[in-house]
Amino acid sequence: MTNILITGGAGFIGSDLALKLKNKGYRVTVLDNLSPQIHGENPDDSYTYNLIKGKVNIIKGSVANANDWRKALIDIDVVVHLAAETGTGQSMYEIDKYVSTNIEGSAKLLEVLTNEKNQVKKLVVASSRAVYGEGKFECEKHGIVYPESRIDEDMSKGDYEVKCPICKKTVTMLPTDELSELHPTSVYGFTKQAQEQLCMIVGKSIGIPVVAYRFQNVYGPGQSLKNPYTGILSIFSTRIKNGNDINIFEDGLETRDFVYIDDITDAVILGIEKDDANYHTFNVGSGEQTDVLTVANTLKEKYNSDVQIKVSGNYRLGDIRHNLGDLNQINSLLGYKSKISFKQGISNFVEWVEGQKAEIDNYEASIEEMKKKGLYK
Repeated sequence: MTNILITGGAGFIGSDLALKLKNKGYRVTVLDNLSPQIHGENPDDSYTYNLIKGKVNIIKGSVANANDWRKALIDIDVVVHLAAETGTGQSMYEIDKYVSTNIEGSAKLLEVLTNEKNQVKKLVVASSRAVYGEGKFECEKHGIVYPESRIDEDMSKGDYEVKCPICKKTVTMLPTDELSELHPTSVYGFTKQAQEQLCMIVGKSIGIPVVAYRFQNVYGPGQSLKNPYTGILSIFSTRIKNGNDINIFEDGLETRDFVYIDDITDAVILGIEKDDANYHTFNVGSGEQTDVLTVANTLKEKYNSDVQIKVSGNYRLGDIRHNLGDLNQINSLLGYKSKISFKQGISNFVEWVEGQKAEIDNYEASIEEMKKKGLYK
């Protein structure tokens, strides 16, 4: 029987994965700091913590602490490293926290694996599509291009489209494959790039296979309704449940690849169990592209709400315009197929939210924080 450690295992993705692995017969240990931003001040009130409480071995600790790593790694065969600070906007001003957790936390794991006795045979690390920045585009004149961040000057005029870095003309989005250039536009994206590259470099040097997953926009039951910095379905839902209007950034036509939680955790299990995954990086997505305005209108309809949806033209520096992951590599090497459509997934999500207590809406406070830093326009 394989012993698996999941860092961040009391969170949204980790708790779902922990239960699936337990049901498959694995022994599961969770290392989690039970962050109040995600779980609230009392973890016993946390939905995802309660999913795993009493069912798996839980160690309260931090990936930023080497001794916590040492405790958690005893008798572990596979590490699934999910623990991270997440959120593009927040990362732009809480820089030290994101670097300390995401990069230095991973470095502490790798030091222990390299220099101390252990039985770890595989490391699966959660990266993000944020490593691509704006992603892959096609210019009519210059072909495939990888643009840098959109500029304040254009966006302040209501021009939100991505431009060719050479001729400055509007370009057409293409699905982003794993060989695309890495151009993170946020501190969060930079930390995930550094994290996955560190793990790959060290894993190869010490003979521990590494599998890196670039998750697209994950959603579903269990997503924190308390955290105003990440997950627009959760943010919009909390706004609606509190009777507050929804503010749509830009023109509402920005798109994302929303991938359901079950598809994500199924992909992670493929990476644990299949040797074909070793030393590879994979996009994990849905194959669907959905714009933000559609998300807001769908949620309003499903909650039967009369809140107003306002397309404000506001924008955040560091946000991307469009996203769709190219899934050819994970399809061909691991046999991954997304099973849950956005239509089905959003219905499942809304049904779950309806069974939860309404959380305090901290969205406005998060916006004020970004305004003070000059990151929200």
